[in-house]
Amino acid sequence: MQPIHSFDDLTAHLREVGQRIRLAVVCGSDQSTIHAVSRAVEAGFVQAIFVGDCEAVAAEPLIARLPGERVSLVEAASHEEAAEKAVKMVGRGEADVLMKGLLHTATLLRAVLNKEWGILPKGKVLTHVAMAEVPAYKKLLFFTDAAVIPYPTDEQRAAQVEYLAETLHAFGIACPKVALVHCAETVSDKFPHTLGYRALCERAAQGEWGELVVDGPLDLRTALDPVALAVKGIDSPLQGEADALVVPDIEVGNVLYKSLPFFAGAKMAGTLKGTLAPVVLPSRGDNAEDKFYSLALATMGCQKD
Repeated sequence: MQPIHSFDDLTAHLREVGQRIRLAVVCGSDQSTIHAVSRAVEAGFVQAIFVGDCEAVAAEPLIARLPGERVSLVEAASHEEAAEKAVKMVGRGEADVLMKGLLHTATLLRAVLNKEWGILPKGKVLTHVAMAEVPAYKKLLFFTDAAVIPYPTDEQRAAQVEYLAETLHAFGIACPKVALVHCAETVSDKFPHTLGYRALCERAAQGEWGELVVDGPLDLRTALDPVALAVKGIDSPLQGEADALVVPDIEVGNVLYKSLPFFAGAKMAGTLKGTLAPVVLPSRGDNAEDKFYSLALATMGCQKD
């Protein structure tokens, strides 16, 4: 498999593979969700199951024109019922990806995390992986966590590295480069999150997550710019060409997620990891294109060989 370095590469790969994942869309009657899901169905990698207000979904022209065997509707009387039905479908193996539509994030997450029938296995870490196509960078850039974990523990950060490794390998990157980000390149007890960085580098070097190179602390420039790395005289196995970033906390991740499209014209995607199936959890500011690419990213997380 050739490495995937752009969103066009991603959608072309999914078309070539020709596998349709079963997507459970919770309360997906809003326009941006309708456009994203119908586009994914037409692109050949999604079979959609809308859970919620069936009449509202069926009335949408974009849905009405899709082949009947590619779209099914499951009625639910409330957002809570829709979330429960969709999550249980994933738990029973009837859906491969879960997607949030027009309902509160907290409502869906309560269902995802339900102790009785939720889809976060015991011992797994729920986190968020984002993907950006930045015009000024030569390949896709992944990072975590922009949405879920406020201040990751060392254990949670190790899970973030694991999920990044899985994602990057799925994108055909044989030996991904992951940077542990800080405001400087030194470990300091003034910044407790840096104290665990060296252990993560050593675990990666020992092959815990397969072929993977992890280095840090590095600042954003030295992680992504070989010239900045050389100017600072830093010797890093990443060589200023990181595929992915592990950021210190949710504040850094969230600012990065929102600033890349605003200031750099980046295309964005994101998905939750750690659950039995990928969860597409768009923010209110995400447009139809963001949601479409998030579906593509989630689909890569459950493609069968």
